[in-house]
Amino acid sequence: MEIFLFFLAAIVGGTMNALAGGGGLITFTLLLLVASPVVADATSAVALAAGYPAAVWRTREELKDAVRTPWLWVLVVPAVLGGLSGALLLSWSGNRGFVAAVPWLVLGATLLILLRPYLTSKTRSEGLQPDLAPWTWPIALVAMFVVSVYGGYFGAGIGILVISALGLMGLGDMRRAVAVKNLVTGCMRGVAVLMLIWEGSVNWTYGLPMALGGLIGGYFGGFISHRANRELVRTLIVIIGFAVAGYYFWRLYGPPEMLIGAE
Repeated sequence: MEIFLFFLAAIVGGTMNALAGGGGLITFTLLLLVASPVVADATSAVALAAGYPAAVWRTREELKDAVRTPWLWVLVVPAVLGGLSGALLLSWSGNRGFVAAVPWLVLGATLLILLRPYLTSKTRSEGLQPDLAPWTWPIALVAMFVVSVYGGYFGAGIGILVISALGLMGLGDMRRAVAVKNLVTGCMRGVAVLMLIWEGSVNWTYGLPMALGGLIGGYFGGFISHRANRELVRTLIVIIGFAVAGYYFWRLYGPPEMLIGAE
């Protein structure tokens, strides 16, 4: 029965990712009840990873032209390196270091989801590819690397960061930006998941059924994406995120008996 509840949570998380982002807050928070923070983060990443290939497949028409241009693959390189670096940082920091970061990461991800309309509104309606001066490309690649380190380390809200970065680069067509985000984020999170699996950080008792749930949720979210109230979904995620962040701030900075350990 317990495994089935985690399976259902992954369906919800995968669906939320497809609709508004932030599904990782659901799976990560639930996994904290049964695993250490590092294992919870790694298992949550595995649970939702199956949704990325599905998202790329759903937006393949918007990617058709972009995959033939060098700029897309230039962006993938820092994304992969950043995702790998973030996963290594997670493994090396251990539970004690990650515990201290958990409430701040959850709060940051929640704020990203809350501010999404203002962050993504920077995209223009006509830009089908980045519009950058040659000398600014190194800055853009470093920015993508930094964003991807966060994606490999924690990941909740990463899609919003990537879309915002693409908008600032001049990729203003939102459908194209979402499609590119799906590919870039999939590469970034994919390499992070492989590293976390190799490090032995995944609890497969929960990870396997949750991966199936994440796949189902990703497809279901894509199916209902034109019918669902995305703002309602986003509001629910923000409420949950602030509640979870407040709880872990209390556990971390509250009375000594409530402090989070490396459980």
